Amino acid sequence: MVSVLSLSGLIPVVQHGLAAMEARPSRKRVLIAGAGLAGLAAAYELISAGHTVQILEARQRPGGRIHTLREPFSPGLYGEAGAMRIPRSHTLTMAYVKKFNLATTDFVMDNPNAYVYLGGIKRRWSEAMVSPDALGFEVAPHEKGKLAGQYWEETIRPLIEQIEREGEAGWQEIYAKYDEYSVREFLELKGWSEGMIEMFGLLNNQEAMMNSSFLELFREDAGRYYTNMCQIVGGMDRLTQAFLPLVESSIRYGAKVIAIDQTPTEVIFHYQTAAGRFEARADYAIVTIPFPVLRHIEILKPFSHAKQRAIRQLHYDASAKIFFQTRRRFWETDEGIFGGGTVTDLPIRNLYYTDYGRESGRGILLASYTWSEDAQRWGSLPPHERIEQALENVAAIHPQIIAEFEVGASYMWHDDPFAGGAFALFDPGQQTLLHDEIVKPEGRIYFAGEHASLYHAWIQGAFESGLQAAIAIHRKDSDA
Repeated sequence: MVSVLSLSGLIPVVQHGLAAMEARPSRKRVLIAGAGLAGLAAAYELISAGHTVQILEARQRPGGRIHTLREPFSPGLYGEAGAMRIPRSHTLTMAYVKKFNLATTDFVMDNPNAYVYLGGIKRRWSEAMVSPDALGFEVAPHEKGKLAGQYWEETIRPLIEQIEREGEAGWQEIYAKYDEYSVREFLELKGWSEGMIEMFGLLNNQEAMMNSSFLELFREDAGRYYTNMCQIVGGMDRLTQAFLPLVESSIRYGAKVIAIDQTPTEVIFHYQTAAGRFEARADYAIVTIPFPVLRHIEILKPFSHAKQRAIRQLHYDASAKIFFQTRRRFWETDEGIFGGGTVTDLPIRNLYYTDYGRESGRGILLASYTWSEDAQRWGSLPPHERIEQALENVAAIHPQIIAEFEVGASYMWHDDPFAGGAFALFDPGQQTLLHDEIVKPEGRIYFAGEHASLYHAWIQGAFESGLQAAIAIHRKDSDA
């Protein structure tokens, strides 16, 4: 197993580079599959330290699952098809934001002026907070008067206090005790009524995630990911672009890796471009390709049995977003909603009010953000029907949309051939069963990407894993 640095140990690498670590005279040639943030960060640090890097990227753009859609929208407007927010508690991600002097602004998660739309009844969040029982969920007597989010915080508070007392030992005990539980099974274990579980699923955007590992949800809430968030001014692709002055000349776009081989002394990538088939050779390689995509790449010298199992079994979740450009920002001018989101039991499920583009007078609504089965249902529709049905849903909450709608767009990550899903999301038991095998190198091949961390679905997972791989290669002796 490769030794890894703690998250705090990685921040000096961002600030000062690999050269700030122990001196290593040997310079390596490194192949990287994928120009997402894991690949870009690894390449940036390796190039800065004097290593030779070649990145093969199947798409015609960098960034991976950072994907800022600027078409078909008016100038200055965009939709974040991928990552759209950064928890300020993600210190590694914020270290790169600071390094590149990227301006940020708050990402508003909760807004009492936004709506809860359930069973055809529209209420402001502020009303729901005051009168949870009016929402009509059949909760147990001891649960009355509480919103599900409040009850969830009470339920997990003893576990958070355990971590505060015991630190890493507390985390390990929680992992060992609860890895086998799905979110639903954990709630049932803690005595939640079916009505409270339903409320949690609808109001806290968890209904499609109930069969996922409890640990995935707990990690986010214990880390307070959603309590203090920001977004990059001008679009999340500004973070991608910040790496390019140093890295872009090392990227070959439109280069799809189709086979991977290695010998005792080098790694070989076989890849396809519009011009034909080629190969690239280097001393080491970093594979950042998501496992659903890696599953279709030929491994000429098979990986270990445990790695093959991890590639086959790791669960990836679906995700879908639908965007509307509007002629005016009616949710602000008519309804006093500045940021935050509305939740509903309609197929759109979650609607977010973006706060950029005011100078244009127009606006972008994230009309629908869905996961898992909710997202797959949208993906089964032709693109024009997604827009039409989302318009009908939004009109039930905001009738103005019919007059103000100008253009729409959608993105389905589970239909993206170079992603194979939105992000890794453990099923119950998979952290214990698969995580160590996901991150282990195979000979001269290292693995990175959000799936090769415990920060699934977050930029920080890409950065953490990319830096760990870069450090491991940097530390290698020339004859290793």
